[in-house]
Amino acid sequence: MKLAIGNDHVAIEMKNEIKEYLEGKGIEIVDMGTNTPGSFHYPISGYKVAKLVASGEVDGGILICGTGVGISLAANKVKGIRACVCSEPYTARLSKQHNNTNIIAFGARVIGIELAKMIVDEWINAEFQGGRHATRVDMIMEIEDTQHLQAAEN
Repeated sequence: MKLAIGNDHVAIEMKNEIKEYLEGKGIEIVDMGTNTPGSFHYPISGYKVAKLVASGEVDGGILICGTGVGISLAANKVKGIRACVCSEPYTARLSKQHNNTNIIAFGARVIGIELAKMIVDEWINAEFQGGRHATRVDMIMEIEDTQHLQAAEN
């Protein structure tokens, strides 16, 4: 498995701990975040990770900023991305099982490192269930396609 990880300046320590944790499990990590403590704009990392995921260069992505919200919003602007903010493991698992999320996000100011590891584990180990959920994911992707078509027409 190969995952991309991205962060802003608030989440450097958590990103590095998650990266080390996953590499210890044999998962290859592509680091698209910052390690510089000065102010760093989270949309940069969100976009870079999302582009890698959308292109298929990596199997999924993990994004971390103060709350996880801003960085996930940036990632969700990339066609094909389904990023979800998760503050506990149950949502992480169901986001993959029901929504086929390809990126998870969480906040370094919201959760601790051990909870972050549990969230990542649940998400990585979950599998998309398909069936009625596939219909719904397809509907979401159709909305995205419609928006892109409308933008092209204007």
